[in-house]
Amino acid sequence: MTILKHPIRLARPAATLSAITALLLLGGCMNSTPRYDAQFGDAVRTLRAMQTINPEASGNTDPVTGVDGRAATYALDRYGMSFRNPPTENNAYVIGVGSGNSGSP
Repeated sequence: MTILKHPIRLARPAATLSAITALLLLGGCMNSTPRYDAQFGDAVRTLRAMQTINPEASGNTDPVTGVDGRAATYALDRYGMSFRNPPTENNAYVIGVGSGNSGSP
């Protein structure tokens, strides 16, 4: 048996060796982690700052004007009741179907 009659015997180890060599060489080029670690969380902080209307709002101690206590209490009570007894939703596409009334005498 000669090497020329069986080229698969030589091709398989050569391909494996070249793949391992390429992986080792490319593994040495991966230096991006410190750069990513230095910027970790910047996107979240930027978006949070962009969505904040007034960053000094927590320091404002002025009371809210325009809503009296009675109206605010009623609004909060109704808001709470909307979760206990949710309103039924009527399907707009089924209006008058199956009611039995045709509308003409």
